[in-house]
Amino acid sequence: MGATLFLAHRVPYPPDRGDKIRGWHLLRHLAERGDVHLVTFADDRRDLHHDAALSAVCASHHVAWRGKPQWRAGLEALASGKPVSLTAFADTGIAATVRRLMAVEPIDTIFVFSGQMAQYVPPVTAARVVMDFCDVDSAKFATYATTAAAPMAWMLSREARLMGAFEHDVAESVDASLFVSEAEAALFRSGGPAPRVMVVENGIDTDFFDPNAAFDRDAALGLTFTGQMDYLPNVEAAQWFAGEVMPRLAARGHDIAFNIVGRAPTRAVQALASERVRVTGEVADVRPWLAAAPVVVAPLLSARGVQNKVLEAMAMARPIVASMVAAEGIDHRGTLSVAGDPDAFANAVAALMTDRAAAERQGASARTCVRDRYGWAARLAALDAILEAPHARRAAA
Repeated sequence: MGATLFLAHRVPYPPDRGDKIRGWHLLRHLAERGDVHLVTFADDRRDLHHDAALSAVCASHHVAWRGKPQWRAGLEALASGKPVSLTAFADTGIAATVRRLMAVEPIDTIFVFSGQMAQYVPPVTAARVVMDFCDVDSAKFATYATTAAAPMAWMLSREARLMGAFEHDVAESVDASLFVSEAEAALFRSGGPAPRVMVVENGIDTDFFDPNAAFDRDAALGLTFTGQMDYLPNVEAAQWFAGEVMPRLAARGHDIAFNIVGRAPTRAVQALASERVRVTGEVADVRPWLAAAPVVVAPLLSARGVQNKVLEAMAMARPIVASMVAAEGIDHRGTLSVAGDPDAFANAVAALMTDRAAAERQGASARTCVRDRYGWAARLAALDAILEAPHARRAAA
């Protein structure tokens, strides 16, 4: 195998959030097969300073600061007829770096991580092109549009339409399009042309996420929800659980705290803080908060794909109550409690709070399931077959 050009919308290190976790394991897996040249953006100043970690894996890496304001990206999108998702990531420096690498390095595979970066794939290339969409971004925008107020609803509907068309154009021109679950792949196929669509699921490091591992156990007791807390589906989930489920739990005699654990909480999330709701902000290690939780909750209303937060809680042998959306991409084999409306969610949490033996059995079964099913080596075996297959015919973009 020759060299790989890895295009990523965000520095895939440290692996401390969903997209970075998947990106980091993909990057390392590809680096085991040959030289990898990483071209990526940083949207956190700390991500400009991971040279040692990236150099240990990559033959070269180029990190550009993504500082374009959203209003400018919006104006560029309206003027060009493109989706904001593309104009927000349009950068002449990144484009020049890609051209240089393609000219001087023996690139035989271009691996594109996230749809925003597909704009940098050369329109004509002899290299294999693998597009990792992860999940269907356009479907997320369509969902957001249903609850947004004007004029944002119009912008989101426009984004869903334009991004959906772009995603399918890309899928027609690459050798393989990857999604994190069969549910996401089926959703994509239902929206238009979708040749060579394949599934490469997320994995989990079950040695790190192990309830018996050595880590600081100093965390407050409470029902726990983890995630990036400026990500809209997580914000919605935290608001819904605090506003709809917590009062129902209190009415059932379970007056327990709710821990919202994750970096960059928005003002809306911070406003939830009270005597019974803790908003921690960024924590050094999420494992103590999972270990201290009698029940971990994943009350997502609109997110898609495989939720790393759920896999992490499963690996930590915690009893989990998840929404149907949060559970749908995971082959959990009945080791999660799945609930829909607020009453059902409260009933499921209350049942696990009341029957601790059953809760512990559920948690132990969840760890067994995730250990057997979701190790990274097993999940990425499907990628090897894609990389070893003959190039598929692609149309010029």
